[in-house]
Amino acid sequence: MDAIFLQVLNGLDKGSAYALIALGLTLIFGTLGVVNFAHGALFMLGAFCAVITRKILTLSQITLDPVRTNFLGKPLEIRTPYVELWWGDFGTWMIDYSVLLAILFAIPVMALIGIIMERGLIKHFYNRPHADQILVTFGLAIVLQEIIKAFFGANPIPQPAPASMSGGLDIGVLFGFAEYAVIYPYWRIVYFIFAAVVISGVFAFLRYTTFGMVVRAGMADRETVSMLGINIDRRFTIMFGLAAAVTGVAGVMYTPIVPPNYHMGMDFLVLCFVVVVVGGMGSLPGAVLAGFMLGILESFSAMNEVKAILPGIDQIIIYLVAMIVLLVRPRGLMGRKGVMEE
Repeated sequence: MDAIFLQVLNGLDKGSAYALIALGLTLIFGTLGVVNFAHGALFMLGAFCAVITRKILTLSQITLDPVRTNFLGKPLEIRTPYVELWWGDFGTWMIDYSVLLAILFAIPVMALIGIIMERGLIKHFYNRPHADQILVTFGLAIVLQEIIKAFFGANPIPQPAPASMSGGLDIGVLFGFAEYAVIYPYWRIVYFIFAAVVISGVFAFLRYTTFGMVVRAGMADRETVSMLGINIDRRFTIMFGLAAAVTGVAGVMYTPIVPPNYHMGMDFLVLCFVVVVVGGMGSLPGAVLAGFMLGILESFSAMNEVKAILPGIDQIIIYLVAMIVLLVRPRGLMGRKGVMEE
């Protein structure tokens, strides 16, 4: 039971990342009909927003220690972050919680990047075949990751979680099952809660706001909404920016789990496209459902007991499930009728 409980938690953790990225992908496909292979790069750029935020907060004043020396006999350098010099304990708190503060930086930056990407490049490919869209956005993803590699190097850059969230929580005791000793990292629990809040917020925005209702109407019948005098293209551009912001903050919060590196977007991209296809192209609930479902399946397939029976199953389980789902239901679990069924 301990192992099963732990794998469920690991699956929810992975599923949270899959669901957030797939949600952004589905928003773009559902509104604009664009297959955006640069979406994984947006996840990567969000992660590096956290890196940049921490670098800014840790800019330091360098002084020489008059007493201590290094092995060469030279005075030791003392680095004191400027935020600590200016604001004392509050500055220390800002550095400790830099990942959370990076969200405030990432939201406007990623939304702006998304809008520029849509207006500057993707709008020219609306009426082009999906193959063209894939080629141009995949090329853009490669360019973005090479830019990040040039500025930040090829090595991962660890981003620590806040000290108060760096330990683990005894899940068994929390739910009244003291006999099951399941210690799970705080930050992974925080990430799952964060994902649930963001996903709920996006759904609430689309369902209960006038802007969201118009967007949903435009997703169903773009021409009719345009005939009512509504500039649906502008709203879709804003939705592209929102999708980029959602994916960016997903990347920010994932940095204490996986240190940012220039190819992390590509690592998630293919998996999340599989999630979108399994859930149903254009279906937001389907993307979320498939993300968590495939995350849990991938987690269970990684158990030693399972791999002893089916070696390598953890590497192919997601693609195997996708193949079965698409053979039985080509439009995906919750896809609209006619989508991907031609």
